[in-house]
Amino acid sequence: MKSILITGAGGFIGSFLVEEALNRGFVVWAGVRASSNLQYLQDKRIQFIDLSFQDTDILKSELLSFKTEFGGWDYIVHNLGATKVNTPSEFDRINFQYTRNFVNALLDCNMVPEQFIYMSSLSVCGPFDELGKSAIKTDDIPHPNTAYGYSKRKAEMFLESMPNFPYVILRPTGVYGPREKDYFMMIKTIKSGFDFAVGFKPQYLTFIYVKDLARVAFLAIEHKVKQRTYFISDGNTYLAKDFRQLTKQFLYKKFVLSIKLPLWLIQIVSILIERFSQIRGKSSTLNRDKYRIMKQRNWICDITPLKEELHFEAKFNLSKGLEESIHWYKQNNWI
Repeated sequence: MKSILITGAGGFIGSFLVEEALNRGFVVWAGVRASSNLQYLQDKRIQFIDLSFQDTDILKSELLSFKTEFGGWDYIVHNLGATKVNTPSEFDRINFQYTRNFVNALLDCNMVPEQFIYMSSLSVCGPFDELGKSAIKTDDIPHPNTAYGYSKRKAEMFLESMPNFPYVILRPTGVYGPREKDYFMMIKTIKSGFDFAVGFKPQYLTFIYVKDLARVAFLAIEHKVKQRTYFISDGNTYLAKDFRQLTKQFLYKKFVLSIKLPLWLIQIVSILIERFSQIRGKSSTLNRDKYRIMKQRNWICDITPLKEELHFEAKFNLSKGLEESIHWYKQNNWI
């Protein structure tokens, strides 16, 4: 059986990547930290490893020890990454430097896998055609405008600079599904009877259900693609209000108080909350990066290469995915 390492396995996306790998018969190694929550990694077939991405020398020693005993991995999905940090510099450290350290250590230890699949983000692109709302394509030049997006783009550029390195870069749009916590906050707010919208101009969004995203990683393995980059969405374009309306429908909420908030107010609040959180030494859900994301009106991406090269067709549109997600939240007493 082929072996696979999935880093960041204790997180939302990582746990679904592990499930998909198990379902496909891989020998699965879950890359986790000592502090990781293993609640959704209970399958006895999972093997665990804690790698020191922050220190290249220690990391190489760990990899060589693994190589001696197990021989290495056939595939690696590098899903490790930070989406919330106390200071913006942590994005660079975790999303870029850890990736660079890992790749260099794999090269030095002669442990380069058949494919190294890097989980990036649509955020690497930054604002694109905010007026015409055309779809961004993989050959368009990224201009990230958030610390998170820039750190992910730096990691992408590093991989792209490696001659003959078998990378595959995945750029998912908004990822939602069971166990996800950010979109869940919106669902929970609507459950409590309030519907907050940000900005007065329409916002065009794209989504990908977490199970479909996990499938894409293994479609890339099946088709043996290398040195390719793909945007990932379900192929549809939605208005921001579609998410909220579907949520109301599946929560059976007949009355919800709708409130539209101007962007200038969100900007002020974001700055204040971010500074207060930094003083307390904690990360904040609402910050300047998040404001820029909410401000952006066009999140449409072209997934034609994904369909043509990997033959991807989403199994979940937003309606089907939200229905299953909300059912899970109810079944697990989140709402």
